[in-house]
Amino acid sequence: MRVLGIDPGLLHTGWAVVDSVGTRRHYVASGVILPKTSAPLAERLAVIFRGVSDLCEQFSPDVCSIEITFVNQNPRTTLILGHARAAAIVAVANRDIPIYEYEPNKIKKALTSAGHADKDQVYKMVRMLLPGANPKTSDESDAIAIALAHTNMARFGL
Repeated sequence: MRVLGIDPGLLHTGWAVVDSVGTRRHYVASGVILPKTSAPLAERLAVIFRGVSDLCEQFSPDVCSIEITFVNQNPRTTLILGHARAAAIVAVANRDIPIYEYEPNKIKKALTSAGHADKDQVYKMVRMLLPGANPKTSDESDAIAIALAHTNMARFGL
């Protein structure tokens, strides 16, 4: 199974591709989609949509796992993050790729056994589980974690 993991964000959308066969996982690629911060909202969403579409074309994932948007204290921030997430979801759904959505604490728990692990703990587990991965940003690390979490949960039918 090839998993495309997505950590959605309007400024930085992390992505990762991980292959999983039984209990073995293999790092394929990862990175960050970076819309111009000065661009209008619609243009930034289009960059995310096209970027994720290109990833689907290039890597042909079997499934996509994406983080569920958590509610921030600022409703406007939550709404904008939801737009970025929707752009990524539509790009994947447009190719008929199944999408699995996970809450941040379930992703962290699937990787670190702690639902409230910090970004450093997640990064360390990503490096331990996928030695070939060397994420340069937390968005990239989180996307790898999202893909890995799906491989863990799919094995157990969760």
